[in-house]
Amino acid sequence: MSFVFSTALIDGFSLGFSLIMAIGAQNAFLIKNGLLKNHIFLICFICAVSDALLIFTGISSIGFLIDKHPVLITFTKYFGVIFISFYGFMNLYSAIAKNEALSLNNYKNQTFKKTVFMTLAFTFLNPHVYLDTVLLLGSISAQYGKYKYIFGIGASLASFIFFYSLGYGSKLLAPILTKPKIWKIIEFSIGILMLFIAAKIYFM
Repeated sequence: MSFVFSTALIDGFSLGFSLIMAIGAQNAFLIKNGLLKNHIFLICFICAVSDALLIFTGISSIGFLIDKHPVLITFTKYFGVIFISFYGFMNLYSAIAKNEALSLNNYKNQTFKKTVFMTLAFTFLNPHVYLDTVLLLGSISAQYGKYKYIFGIGASLASFIFFYSLGYGSKLLAPILTKPKIWKIIEFSIGILMLFIAAKIYFM
Protein backbone atom coordinates (compact mmCIF):
# COMPACT_ATOMS: atom_id res chain seq x y z
CA MET A 1 0.00 0.00 0.00
CA SER A 2 1.57 3.27 -1.12
CA PHE A 3 1.81 6.33 1.10
CA VAL A 4 -0.58 8.35 -1.08
CA PHE A 5 -3.08 5.47 -1.08
CA SER A 6 -3.14 5.20 2.71
CA THR A 7 -3.16 8.98 3.14
CA ALA A 8 -6.16 9.34 0.83
CA LEU A 9 -8.04 6.60 2.73
CA ILE A 10 -7.28 8.04 6.16
CA ASP A 11 -7.95 11.64 5.12
CA GLY A 12 -11.25 10.67 3.52
CA PHE A 13 -12.30 8.79 6.65
CA SER A 14 -11.26 11.62 9.01
CA LEU A 15 -12.92 14.40 7.04
CA GLY A 16 -16.05 12.37 6.36
CA PHE A 17 -16.40 11.49 10.05
CA SER A 18 -15.88 15.08 11.20
CA LEU A 19 -18.50 16.41 8.79
CA ILE A 20 -21.14 13.87 9.74
CA MET A 21 -20.48 13.97 13.47
CA ALA A 22 -22.50 17.13 14.16
CA ILE A 23 -25.99 16.38 15.42
CA GLY A 24 -28.28 17.40 12.60
CA ALA A 25 -31.88 16.61 11.69
CA GLN A 26 -30.92 13.28 10.16
CA ASN A 27 -28.90 12.24 13.20
CA ALA A 28 -31.64 13.32 15.61
CA PHE A 29 -34.13 11.23 13.61
CA LEU A 30 -31.79 8.24 13.79
CA ILE A 31 -31.25 8.63 17.54
CA LYS A 32 -34.98 8.67 18.22
CA ASN A 33 -35.64 5.60 16.09
CA GLY A 34 -32.64 3.90 17.66
CA LEU A 35 -34.20 4.44 21.08
CA LEU A 36 -37.51 3.08 19.79
CA LYS A 37 -35.87 0.08 18.09
CA ASN A 38 -37.65 1.03 14.88
CA HIS A 39 -36.10 -0.47 11.73
CA ILE A 40 -32.59 0.48 12.90
CA PHE A 41 -30.67 -1.58 10.38
CA LEU A 42 -32.81 -0.26 7.51
CA ILE A 43 -32.47 3.39 8.54
CA CYS A 44 -28.71 3.11 9.08
CA PHE A 45 -28.31 1.34 5.76
CA ILE A 46 -30.28 3.98 3.82
CA CYS A 47 -28.37 6.84 5.49
CA ALA A 48 -24.96 5.27 4.88
CA VAL A 49 -25.64 4.20 1.29
CA SER A 50 -27.14 7.61 0.48
CA ASP A 51 -24.03 9.30 1.83
CA ALA A 52 -21.80 7.03 -0.24
CA LEU A 53 -23.79 7.72 -3.41
CA LEU A 54 -23.61 11.48 -2.84
CA ILE A 55 -19.90 11.34 -2.05
CA PHE A 56 -19.08 9.48 -5.26
CA THR A 57 -21.43 11.75 -7.19
CA GLY A 58 -19.31 14.69 -6.06
CA ILE A 59 -16.06 12.90 -6.76
CA SER A 60 -17.28 12.05 -10.26
CA SER A 61 -17.74 15.78 -10.85
CA ILE A 62 -21.50 15.65 -11.29
CA GLY A 63 -21.74 18.08 -8.40
CA PHE A 64 -21.15 20.96 -10.83
CA LEU A 65 -24.85 20.76 -11.74
CA ILE A 66 -25.83 21.94 -8.28
CA ASP A 67 -23.06 24.50 -8.28
CA LYS A 68 -24.20 25.97 -11.62
CA HIS A 69 -27.90 25.76 -10.81
CA PRO A 70 -28.34 27.22 -7.30
CA VAL A 71 -32.11 26.83 -7.65
CA LEU A 72 -31.65 23.16 -6.74
CA ILE A 73 -30.15 24.13 -3.39
CA THR A 74 -32.96 26.67 -2.86
CA PHE A 75 -35.57 24.03 -3.67
CA THR A 76 -34.19 21.52 -1.18
CA LYS A 77 -33.66 24.29 1.37
CA TYR A 78 -37.31 25.34 1.67
CA PHE A 79 -38.74 21.85 1.45
CA GLY A 80 -36.24 20.82 4.09
CA VAL A 81 -37.28 23.69 6.37
CA ILE A 82 -40.95 22.73 6.03
CA PHE A 83 -40.34 19.03 6.62
CA ILE A 84 -38.01 19.47 9.59
CA SER A 85 -40.28 22.12 11.19
CA PHE A 86 -43.30 19.83 10.92
CA TYR A 87 -41.37 17.00 12.56
CA GLY A 88 -40.18 19.35 15.31
CA PHE A 89 -43.71 20.57 16.12
CA MET A 90 -44.96 16.99 16.21
CA ASN A 91 -42.32 16.15 18.83
CA LEU A 92 -43.20 19.22 20.91
CA TYR A 93 -46.89 18.31 20.74
CA SER A 94 -46.09 14.79 21.89
CA ALA A 95 -43.99 16.10 24.79
CA ILE A 96 -46.69 18.52 25.98
CA ALA A 97 -49.96 16.73 25.22
CA LYS A 98 -49.07 13.09 25.86
CA ASN A 99 -48.09 11.40 29.08
CA GLU A 100 -46.87 8.03 27.93
CA ALA A 101 -43.77 6.04 28.70
CA LEU A 102 -41.95 5.95 25.37
CA SER A 103 -44.52 5.29 22.62
CA LEU A 104 -42.75 2.20 21.37
CA ASN A 105 -45.78 0.49 19.90
CA ASN A 106 -46.72 3.38 17.63
CA TYR A 107 -43.27 3.53 16.13
CA LYS A 108 -42.72 -0.22 15.97
CA ASN A 109 -45.81 -0.49 13.82
CA GLN A 110 -44.52 1.94 11.22
CA THR A 111 -44.56 0.32 7.83
CA PHE A 112 -41.46 -0.46 5.85
CA LYS A 113 -42.61 2.05 3.22
CA LYS A 114 -43.13 4.87 5.71
CA THR A 115 -39.77 4.25 7.34
CA VAL A 116 -38.01 4.38 3.97
CA PHE A 117 -39.83 7.60 3.02
CA MET A 118 -39.02 9.35 6.30
CA THR A 119 -35.36 8.35 6.15
CA LEU A 120 -34.97 9.47 2.53
CA ALA A 121 -36.73 12.76 3.34
CA PHE A 122 -34.41 13.53 6.27
CA THR A 123 -31.45 12.67 4.06
CA PHE A 124 -32.22 14.38 0.77
CA LEU A 125 -34.28 17.38 1.97
CA ASN A 126 -31.31 18.64 3.96
CA PRO A 127 -29.23 21.12 1.93
CA HIS A 128 -26.20 20.50 4.15
CA VAL A 129 -25.88 16.98 2.80
CA TYR A 130 -25.21 18.36 -0.69
CA LEU A 131 -22.80 21.01 0.54
CA ASP A 132 -20.83 18.52 2.64
CA THR A 133 -20.82 15.40 0.50
CA VAL A 134 -21.22 16.52 -3.12
CA LEU A 135 -19.49 19.90 -3.18
CA LEU A 136 -16.99 19.86 -0.30
CA LEU A 137 -15.81 16.24 -0.35
CA GLY A 138 -16.08 16.15 -4.13
CA SER A 139 -13.82 19.15 -4.57
CA ILE A 140 -11.28 18.10 -1.93
CA SER A 141 -10.94 14.64 -3.46
CA ALA A 142 -9.45 16.18 -6.63
CA GLN A 143 -6.11 16.79 -4.89
CA TYR A 144 -5.59 13.02 -4.52
CA GLY A 145 -5.48 12.49 -8.28
CA LYS A 146 -5.90 8.85 -9.24
CA TYR A 147 -6.51 8.02 -5.59
CA LYS A 148 -9.59 10.25 -5.33
CA TYR A 149 -11.90 7.24 -5.23
CA ILE A 150 -9.85 5.83 -2.34
CA PHE A 151 -10.55 9.12 -0.58
CA GLY A 152 -14.24 8.51 -1.30
CA ILE A 153 -14.07 4.99 0.11
CA GLY A 154 -12.59 6.39 3.32
CA ALA A 155 -15.35 9.00 3.63
CA SER A 156 -18.04 6.41 2.87
CA LEU A 157 -16.60 4.01 5.44
CA ALA A 158 -16.85 6.77 8.04
CA SER A 159 -20.56 7.16 7.23
CA PHE A 160 -21.27 3.45 7.64
CA ILE A 161 -19.41 3.24 10.96
CA PHE A 162 -20.97 6.44 12.30
CA PHE A 163 -24.59 5.67 11.40
CA TYR A 164 -24.56 2.09 12.69
CA SER A 165 -22.75 3.11 15.89
CA LEU A 166 -25.25 5.91 16.51
CA GLY A 167 -28.28 3.78 15.68
CA TYR A 168 -27.39 0.74 17.76
CA GLY A 169 -25.73 2.80 20.49
CA SER A 170 -28.99 4.69 21.03
CA LYS A 171 -30.83 1.39 21.26
CA LEU A 172 -28.85 0.46 24.38
CA LEU A 173 -30.37 3.43 26.24
CA ALA A 174 -33.98 2.31 25.67
CA PRO A 175 -34.48 0.71 29.15
CA ILE A 176 -33.59 4.01 30.82
CA LEU A 177 -35.79 6.07 28.54
CA THR A 178 -38.99 4.11 29.08
CA LYS A 179 -39.75 6.40 32.03
CA PRO A 180 -42.46 8.96 31.08
CA LYS A 181 -40.69 12.06 32.42
CA ILE A 182 -37.40 11.24 30.76
CA TRP A 183 -39.08 10.48 27.45
CA LYS A 184 -41.00 13.78 27.57
CA ILE A 185 -37.65 15.55 27.98
CA ILE A 186 -36.28 13.63 24.99
CA GLU A 187 -39.33 14.47 22.87
CA PHE A 188 -39.13 18.14 23.83
CA SER A 189 -35.37 18.33 23.24
CA ILE A 190 -35.64 16.72 19.82
CA GLY A 191 -38.49 19.07 18.93
CA ILE A 192 -36.46 22.14 19.90
CA LEU A 193 -33.43 20.77 18.07
CA MET A 194 -35.48 20.23 14.91
CA LEU A 195 -36.87 23.78 14.99
CA PHE A 196 -33.40 25.18 15.65
CA ILE A 197 -32.02 23.28 12.67
CA ALA A 198 -34.93 24.42 10.47
CA ALA A 199 -34.30 28.04 11.47
CA LYS A 200 -30.57 27.66 10.86
CA ILE A 201 -31.21 26.28 7.38
CA TYR A 202 -33.74 29.02 6.62
CA PHE A 203 -31.32 31.84 7.52
CA MET A 204 -28.21 30.26 6.00
